[in-house]
Amino acid sequence: MNKGAIIFGATSSIGKALCDQLAAEGYDLFLAGRDRDDLDIMATDLFIRHNIKVVTAKFDADKPQELPKFVHNSIAHLEDCSIAMLCLGSLGKQEDGETRFEEAAVTINRNFTAAAAILMETANAFIEKKSGTIVALSSVAGDRGRQSNYIYGAAKGGLNVYLQGLRNRLASHNVHVITVKPGFIDTAMTYGLPGMFMVAEPRAVAKSIIEAINRRRNIVYVPWFWKWIMLAIKLIPEGLFKKLRL
Repeated sequence: MNKGAIIFGATSSIGKALCDQLAAEGYDLFLAGRDRDDLDIMATDLFIRHNIKVVTAKFDADKPQELPKFVHNSIAHLEDCSIAMLCLGSLGKQEDGETRFEEAAVTINRNFTAAAAILMETANAFIEKKSGTIVALSSVAGDRGRQSNYIYGAAKGGLNVYLQGLRNRLASHNVHVITVKPGFIDTAMTYGLPGMFMVAEPRAVAKSIIEAINRRRNIVYVPWFWKWIMLAIKLIPEGLFKKLRL
């Protein structure tokens, strides 16, 4: 019986790279995403190149009340689901969110509320199995609020705390939780954004995440140097920090 992995947000750039890495290691995959055509193309490609079982399903992250049932049915579909990956994310429009709460709510719901709904049901399913690894993509933006993206950062900061508590809760159930904090990644979400530097490729990020799973890391920055960049930012005194344009 093959190993199984489920990827929520499989059609994202990092999700696609992770699917390819897992398929190469012989995992059967359940791909969940918002674009049905893209999911079907991915499934065909992965089956042809890696000869694995691939199942796809469409879901809507903007309807979090529907997600627990969707997650329960999805995990049950795989014979041996040992890894669940959360690759959801939406930068949103900071400027619009500062004056229009409906715009801020979309960003918060996609990055935290939907993520919490998926993680809750995944955690409960893995507790029943008494094993498993949960990997969730957060962001370095959640480490400290900055004027350029504090709505997105607040949602990711909330996700970080949620994952800390989940990791604490699940440790006694033999379920491991990994928080992944990417910096600037070359994806459709970040395309054309000003001020980006040291941009990483999704394939390199996926490789780092797989390595983190194998090493049972708790929190991993990708690329690694973002740990030290964010440490320096967090150490700036608040009196000085509030005067900076970051």
